[in-house]
Amino acid sequence: MTSRFHADSFTAYSVSSHSNFEPMTLSTLDLLIIFIPLLLFMLLGILQRQKAGRSTEEFFLSGRQMPWWLLGISMVATTFSADTPNLVTDIVRKNGIGGNWAWWAFLLTGMLTVFVYAKLWRRSGMLTDLEFYELRYGGKMAAFLRGFRALYLGFFFNVVIMAGVLLAGIKIASIMLGWDTWLTLLVSGLVTLTYSTLGGLRSVILTDLFQFAIAMIGTIGAAIYIIQMPEIGSVEALLSHAQVSGKIDFLPDFSDPDQLWMLFIIPIAVQWWSVWYPGAEPGGGGYIVQRMLAAKNERHALYATLFFNFAHYALRPWPWIMIALASLVFFPGLADIQTAFPDIDANIINDDLAYPAMLTFLPKGLIGLVILSLISALLSTLSTHLNWGASYVAHDFYKRFVEPEADQKKLVLIGRLSTLFLMFSAGLIALYLESALSAFNILLQIGAGTGLIFILRWFWWRINTYSEISAMVASFLIALLLELTPLGNELSQGVSLVLGVGLTTLTWVIVTLLTPPEDKEVLWNFLHKVKPHLWGWKIFLTQNQLDPSIVKGKERFGLEISGFFAGVFGIYALLFGTGYTLYGQWLPAIFCWVVGIVAMIYIVRILRKMWAS
Repeated sequence: MTSRFHADSFTAYSVSSHSNFEPMTLSTLDLLIIFIPLLLFMLLGILQRQKAGRSTEEFFLSGRQMPWWLLGISMVATTFSADTPNLVTDIVRKNGIGGNWAWWAFLLTGMLTVFVYAKLWRRSGMLTDLEFYELRYGGKMAAFLRGFRALYLGFFFNVVIMAGVLLAGIKIASIMLGWDTWLTLLVSGLVTLTYSTLGGLRSVILTDLFQFAIAMIGTIGAAIYIIQMPEIGSVEALLSHAQVSGKIDFLPDFSDPDQLWMLFIIPIAVQWWSVWYPGAEPGGGGYIVQRMLAAKNERHALYATLFFNFAHYALRPWPWIMIALASLVFFPGLADIQTAFPDIDANIINDDLAYPAMLTFLPKGLIGLVILSLISALLSTLSTHLNWGASYVAHDFYKRFVEPEADQKKLVLIGRLSTLFLMFSAGLIALYLESALSAFNILLQIGAGTGLIFILRWFWWRINTYSEISAMVASFLIALLLELTPLGNELSQGVSLVLGVGLTTLTWVIVTLLTPPEDKEVLWNFLHKVKPHLWGWKIFLTQNQLDPSIVKGKERFGLEISGFFAGVFGIYALLFGTGYTLYGQWLPAIFCWVVGIVAMIYIVRILRKMWAS
């Protein structure tokens, strides 16, 4: 029989039941489940150390021989971080399921990358995506841009991202294991550094395969157990609970103008194309491009990115969402979390803490698996960001500007030392963050307005180094203004984002039109190597009397756009079809499943035509 509690009475239950909470004592089985795989991950890195140390291409791209399915799993494992369930929990508790459009909207970015940009990146043959700057642009400004981005993204942005991941690990370990901050940082750093520093990207990708499987099994198992607990009993009982029923809509409350604009219209109409965010960069970038460049060929690069977007948006979210909804039953407010875990530092008490708090109810055996799944998610994200960031430091900064004649072994050593430094820096920054959502919002604001330039630079010949530099400077200064002045407190997050996008975009467009284009030879070499669509290059080709047939690719833009829309509608349909199935609403569930399956079949046909051309 399902037990239900009114909000007030259940608050009393949670306080009385957990006011003397002690960190759980793990059984021998739990400890074995946790630590044996961690030792195997470290062993894998040790076994791969010699092969990874042969060259930077081996260390950072695993020899460019990775199949699509392994790369796709690695991408999705990286984005399945320990802070991701915390972030989703934070969103659901504050804004309901519909609040997830803050990141669901990035599917549009992902599908654009799949059908338009994946093959272009692989065709470029670069070691890192930052080489793009000296392929697309020329002169000292292009070199400066590459070196600056190597440190700006590889260090600054990367460290902030990893700090958010480590913060989630700190919160999880403090609740579930009773560890203090420094012990969590020490253990996570030791394991991650062992296999990522020694084994390079191949070690990272292989461990991602096992870590993703473990993470999914643990998360699904936890969701099933929690929903079946006597305090809930079933999905139906959960959805009808007084604390939960107002949070279950897939779309925000459109009758509330604030929710309509902030949680749906801005993400779906502005955010996805205008904001640079790691893992969802407009046009692709960062570790997503690193995986594309490691693929066997263009086809494997495209398939890997397509699988990643399917798994990221349609396969993974619902176990997190269900646990987040259940947390509203057990811990309706922050005070309930604080009361249940009085030894937790009050400075880190936030809605994102409700996710690890829920996991403390799990039984022996399952709790070990879930802790391992969270550790795996943490390690997979950290290892990718460490290897990716180190590739920027070693290849795009050290080799390009410090020691151009450095041999391959020296560069691998620099990459390994950079990995150590990045990990240390991220640990320090983690001590100053408050929540995963705060880190997410900070990164969105800093990247606001830069996204469109990453989409158009492949196809519009007038974009130059000054366009890129002005976009970076403007977005950073605007973010700083909104963060440090009273204006930022007066504006909502959505208004701040739109303001940042508008001002930054206006700035770089004006700068582009007022500054000269890149040198003819640089642009021609870019076209000759990459062969993008030429609809934005016609003026350049006409002015310089160049034959477009020499640099024209065989792709058909109409097919790519059709694939984009089919992917967007199909994956959203599968996402909501799963939700309606859980809700027991069979008519909309069947409709969504049919739409999703038809869209996937259509995508297969589009891909066949693309490769045939």
